[in-house]
Amino acid sequence: MSDAGPVRRPLVMGILNVTPDSFSDGGEHATTEAAVEHGRRLVAQGADLVDVGGESTRPGAARVDEAEELRRVVPVVEALAAEGIKVSIDTTRARVARACVGVGAGIVNDVSGGLADPVMPGTVASLDVPFVVMHWRAHSATMQNLAEYDDVVTDVLAELDGRVRALVGAGVDPARLVLDPGIGFSKTAEHNWQLLAALDRFVATGSRVLVGASRKRFLGSVGRPVDPATGEVAPHDLRPVDARDVATAVVSAASMRAGAWAVRVHDVPATVDAFDVTQALLTASGAR
Repeated sequence: MSDAGPVRRPLVMGILNVTPDSFSDGGEHATTEAAVEHGRRLVAQGADLVDVGGESTRPGAARVDEAEELRRVVPVVEALAAEGIKVSIDTTRARVARACVGVGAGIVNDVSGGLADPVMPGTVASLDVPFVVMHWRAHSATMQNLAEYDDVVTDVLAELDGRVRALVGAGVDPARLVLDPGIGFSKTAEHNWQLLAALDRFVATGSRVLVGASRKRFLGSVGRPVDPATGEVAPHDLRPVDARDVATAVVSAASMRAGAWAVRVHDVPATVDAFDVTQALLTASGAR
């Protein structure tokens, strides 16, 4: 690592789901007041920015209508931004993105990379804010049916490159783009591990890279018994969602060493600790 220069500490993006059905914390912050309070808590714990989302993207989730998504997120984004908190809006809809940037959001985080709403590329170009382009193949209800690749790393890089070219062609400043390999979206557990092991290839594109692995199912299977009949961990043997934060922090540390720009996490203190430990080790080894 020392030959590549100093290792930068990634930003910590705290997850704030204003939803009743997210896989980890659905319903916990469903009112504006509760959501704003949790956003403040994430920042107090060390988050650099808060990612506000009003529609669950867990596997199998149904879509929420646009009016409801706007009702959920706009007041939260506005309140947090008014307090000087840096906010990103997690949405696939151009109208939601525009409304939230209008009240203070500084980043648009689109899990579809601009594919779900044909108006999104032009909207982001006009808003002139950073845009997270995640690798995506379909909405949550059907995405796991498309988890097939010749080589997952090569294929995801190629598909993201296609999105970057399309977005730049629509007028988006390439310097505003952030790549996200889409951990857990149309991916098996093995695909997720392969992508994490190859994060340096995403960083090598020259774009900033966001990693969102927090509490996902594949982390719940680590160290758990595999059913010999299926080759997978049975649902009842998975680690509970709230018991995946140590595993998430380890991924955060690995992402830092690979050069990620930011990590998106539920449990901010564990990732902050992981970064502190990683920095101490790198400093001791001379890779400051």
